[in-house]
Amino acid sequence: MTTAFDVSALGEGMLEFNQTRAGEPNYLQGFGGDTSNAAIAAARAGARTAYLSRVGNDSFGRALLELWQREGVNTQAVQQDAAAHTGIYFVTHGANGHEFSYMRAGSAASRMTPQWLDGEAAQTIRASRILHVSGISLAISPTALATALAAMQMAREAGVLVSFDSNLRLKLWTLEAARAGTAAAMAACDIFLPSLEDITALNGMTDPDAVVDWGHAAGAKTVVLKLGGDGALVSDGSKRERIAPRRVQLVDATGAGDCFAGNLLARMAAGDDVFTAARYANAAASLAVQGYGAVAPLPRPGDVKAVL
Repeated sequence: MTTAFDVSALGEGMLEFNQTRAGEPNYLQGFGGDTSNAAIAAARAGARTAYLSRVGNDSFGRALLELWQREGVNTQAVQQDAAAHTGIYFVTHGANGHEFSYMRAGSAASRMTPQWLDGEAAQTIRASRILHVSGISLAISPTALATALAAMQMAREAGVLVSFDSNLRLKLWTLEAARAGTAAAMAACDIFLPSLEDITALNGMTDPDAVVDWGHAAGAKTVVLKLGGDGALVSDGSKRERIAPRRVQLVDATGAGDCFAGNLLARMAAGDDVFTAARYANAAASLAVQGYGAVAPLPRPGDVKAVL
């Protein structure tokens, strides 16, 4: 099949309400959802992108469809569900950073099933260079877990690279379920994008090199470990490189890892090796944390190149 998309992503897009000042009841309305953020970031980086999801047949679902179309993200594999709502989340800020509160139980995306992959979704996956999924894609419901794993298997059978971001949210599933789901996804991915914070919470590991070794042992050919304010550790299985952090004024870290993932995959799809792509993604994420919300601050190539 002809490759129509550089990066496709599967998961849940959501409406976002982001607190603009800690302790005050003022929220900026935007959009979020980790894999949606990554798809938009990749599109802004110049990649041909598509999103696979389900939204409610409501004003919020229509707003998301308009957002994706405006950002150049193909929506042929997004289905509207008249019997379910579009997910919403709130971001609050305090001394310990940002905290998420979700209203996504029973959402349209959480009702996806493996059978839903038939048709447009399957065509989109098979026409992609890279399929991106995340721990949140797995965690929103048992049927979403089965769907995401089936999509990953479908991609691999079609010769499509599979990217998996750990994005651990223990508000969505138990630690035991998260460990099992993450292990299954790691075994089915080519590119593993964990954060050290996630893996420490998941299994207690704190040494970056040990986490990279663990990722390779689980089956990932490429591991890009996000270290937050300490940059990233990148491995292609034979070489490792530490990507230094960029010191900036932090405003809001919401979606920073998604920005990193989308830009990394866009640059890899364009032909960069993973180390060059990670340096680009690191610069992009440093720009994204200087604005509020998950989508609005996602940078354009000119901004990233100026930083580099």
